[in-house]
Amino acid sequence: MEPTNIGSLGPSALANLMGGIAEKQAQGVTAGPIDDAPTPDEPGHPEYHRRRRAEWALKRWETATPPRYRRADATIPDVQQWADDVAADPNTAGSLLLTGTTGTGKTYQAYGALRRIAAAGPRVYEIQAITAADMYGLLRPKGSDRGTEEELRRLCRIPLLVLDDLGSAKASEWTEEVTYRLINERYNACRPTLYTSNLPARAALDDHGRPIGPDLTSALGERIVSRLSEDTRVIAMTGTDRRRGGHAA
Repeated sequence: MEPTNIGSLGPSALANLMGGIAEKQAQGVTAGPIDDAPTPDEPGHPEYHRRRRAEWALKRWETATPPRYRRADATIPDVQQWADDVAADPNTAGSLLLTGTTGTGKTYQAYGALRRIAAAGPRVYEIQAITAADMYGLLRPKGSDRGTEEELRRLCRIPLLVLDDLGSAKASEWTEEVTYRLINERYNACRPTLYTSNLPARAALDDHGRPIGPDLTSALGERIVSRLSEDTRVIAMTGTDRRRGGHAA
């Protein structure tokens, strides 16, 4: 059957139709809503844009990560929780300190945490990972063409910093002052930092109240550890050297 144009039925048919519509409206019957909201696979939906941010951030993570750690995954629940908190709100997440002897997987977990944050699709993902030894080398006179103060400002202002092997360099007044300035600036600005160290934040005490072995307090100074203790979660990693076939907890 050929479709019929309502106009061909004459004015009375059109009037009847319009009258029926008006009657339904008078009875409170209206047209149903049209669901034209974007789906998660379409621009405009929050999940679509989160995925795009995650793709971009993971590319940044891969560029900043040494090849050895490009399969890193945060497997410790407390590390995962910290990474999730940073992704949700870096201003309130605080910092993280991973301690443990050589080879317990601290650096692996650190890069895994950076990867987890990237995969969450944060709105800002600017990162830098550097060892304490390399940082001190960069900040020494003639260590950088940018100059010591500019390099220090850049480390202070990067939204997310990994400082590996904290406390491993030979202590001096200069290293203590540089470290304090960095940690204090990031502490005041509420910028999250992930530290790793072979030393505990504070060593256990013997029966006479004396520290048993070195710790970050003796390596860096009390004022630095005081800053760390307020908003930094500490995870002590134990176990044998992974590089020699052992496994850390």
